[in-house]
Parts: sequence; structure tokens; C-alpha cells
Amino acid sequence: MKRTQAAPRKGASRKPARILPRPQRGRIHPVVIYPFRQPEHNTDLEKLYELIGRLDEQKDVYARPLTVIDRKTHQANERRKAYQTFRRNRVERHSDVLDAWCVDTCQMWYTGLGTAFDRGGPDDVYWLIPGDFDYGTPVGQEVLSRLHDLPEICVELEQDLCIGEIVTDHNNSKQLIDTYGTFALLYNWFPKEAEDIRGYTERPRSEFFAVRHGFLREMLCRRWYPHEQTVVLLLEAVLRHKHISRFTVGAISDLPEGRDALASAWHQVERTERVLKSFWQERHENKPGWADRYRALEAQSEMVVRTALGILQNLLG
Repeated sequence: MKRTQAAPRKGASRKPARILPRPQRGRIHPVVIYPFRQPEHNTDLEKLYELIGRLDEQKDVYARPLTVIDRKTHQANERRKAYQTFRRNRVERHSDVLDAWCVDTCQMWYTGLGTAFDRGGPDDVYWLIPGDFDYGTPVGQEVLSRLHDLPEICVELEQDLCIGEIVTDHNNSKQLIDTYGTFALLYNWFPKEAEDIRGYTERPRSEFFAVRHGFLREMLCRRWYPHEQTVVLLLEAVLRHKHISRFTVGAISDLPEGRDALASAWHQVERTERVLKSFWQERHENKPGWADRYRALEAQSEMVVRTALGILQNLLG
């Protein structure tokens, strides 16, 4: 798969790739987010942890992988022999396990990335790997064979953030949610930044990404949102003039039914709006006249959400 790098922002210089001997570069920290719902069969997880096992053997390239497991997941499955066996023989064998009570997936990210950061150094890169995708399919296995390219882009091209972009058709529910919900709301609250983000990726809510040590430090020390943290990472990266790249992941899916249910799609749009409203307010609440501007944008945002919910109902209902 060809690595794709978005064009640099205007006025920014493009840094040439520096292919250095591996010992002189920072290490990569894989952080696996274990599925919140234990799958009925472990086919996808078996393939994923085959990859994690190979990473664990390359200690000059990769730090010891971390796996974040929500305690609710463990409590629901601790008496299941299949779960206990897989956890012991695969997860704990190939990674350090972080058991944590988490409100949402983004808190699992915060826990895992924060722990990896504490173990890392200034030249390191942190690689988030979602565990609930169909890695056991032929497409999923092909994706796993080259997924390591994603963090290596950050290392070799000295990028601050690399977003993994899933390939979908225009009728895919994720595509519909991002088109009519995520980007429509971004253009309402942050129009210039939305244009810049769209130049980098069509998947601003991706669960696949890698981030360099310096940028991660900045983000860990700021408010970490319980939803849509990838959108916030992209906004912060654009606002801070960071170097951003895109990596094409492939046509992989985390949707058992092939698409999001209508209620789930609505929820994703509504929570994106809440995050963007909070993020905008935090950046503007000390400026004169911010409240009137906020109320105007909020009124427009309400119309955007209403339109998005109607479109999604027509297409997914």
C-alpha cells in the first residue's frame, strides 16, 4: 500500500524523509484497545494478537505492547473459560494488560496512551490499535500485514499525527455520518480548520492513528474528551500547525451488521456536536462578545443536526 502524505499547510516547509538506522530513531509503542464486548468467536482477535506477538519480538523497534481492557468487559466474562484462556495465552503473553474502569472508549485511549507515554521518550511514537475490527477476514489479514506502516510514517517522516483512513463506499453508514454529521458540524463551528482537515482525511473520527511524543504530551495535558477525541486531535493539530499525514488502512469494518443502526448513527452525530460546542467555547470564552457568537453558531448547529438526523433516517431507517 502506498503511503499517502497530505500536502503541507500554506507557508509550512515540507520536511524530507530521514531514513535513519533504526537504533537512532524513537521506538513505537503499540496500544491495543480490547473490544468492549467480548466477541462470540476469537477469530479476529487471534489474528490481531498474532501481529502483536510479532511486534513484541522486535524489541529494537517496538516497546512492549499494551492492551487496555475495561473492567466491565472483564467482569462480564471472567467466568468464561474461552475468555480466560485467550487472555492468559494470547493477551498477557504478548502485551502488558491495563485493567481500568472506563466511561467510554476514549477514556481507554487516554489510559493506554498515557501509560505508554510515561514509559516513552522524546523521539517515540504511540500507535493506537482498535481491537474490534474484522481482522480475521481476508481483507482484515491483508490490512494487518501492512498496518505497521501507519506509525512508521510518523517515525520516518517526522510527522506529529498520522490518521488511518478506512476505505468505504458512499453508502456506508460511517461515510454518511461523517458527510452529513461530522463535517457539516465542523464547517459550522470551525470552518477554516474543517477545510484543512478535509484536505488531510475523510475520516476525522478514525480509531486508527499514531502520534509523536511531543504532540501527545501537549494533548494529554489538555482536556481529554470522552467522545470523538480523534476530531479534537485533528483540530488541535491544525490549530497548532502540526505535521499531519494520512495512511489508507483498507476496506475493514467493525460493524457486525455491515452498518450502524439508526439510533447509533443519531447518537454519534449528537455527541460530535456536544464535543465541538465545548471545544469552541473553551477557545473563545475569554474573548469579547463570545456569548452572542456562540448562540448564533448554536442556532445554526441545531439546524445542521436536524438536517443530518433526517437524512440518516431516510437512508438508514
